[in-house]
Amino acid sequence: MFLCVANSARSQLAEGLARRLAPAGVNVLSAGSDAAGVNPLAIAALAEFGIDASAQTSKRVFEVDLGLVDTVVTLCAEEVCPVLPGGYRRFHWPLPDPTAVPPEERMEAFRRTRDEIAYRLEGFFHQQQPGAHDSPGAQHA
Repeated sequence: MFLCVANSARSQLAEGLARRLAPAGVNVLSAGSDAAGVNPLAIAALAEFGIDASAQTSKRVFEVDLGLVDTVVTLCAEEVCPVLPGGYRRFHWPLPDPTAVPPEERMEAFRRTRDEIAYRLEGFFHQQQPGAHDSPGAQHA
């Protein structure tokens, strides 16, 4: 599960990308502590990669079946990320909020965030395969 505050930008980008990049059988979710709706620029940035995220929804953590979760990746940088109690594998990828830049720079910020998440996910999923070594994109929390 990809987790941030609003579940509108970074975690939505991560969810869409992970659905494409994850090995078969991996269940991908995202949520936030204060869901604010999916940002249209996240959908547009994913569409540039051929990913249709138009059906993705913004969810609060308590709306997700946590029984399906074994790994949590937090994406907050300048905010306080929600914390889930329990024995989850935890990773923290602090990425700047692409909505925090001036409007004329936002689409480019979403692209940079998308590209960084894609890079980290490729390393993360490679690392999870038998015989793989640590990747630069997967940092333990």
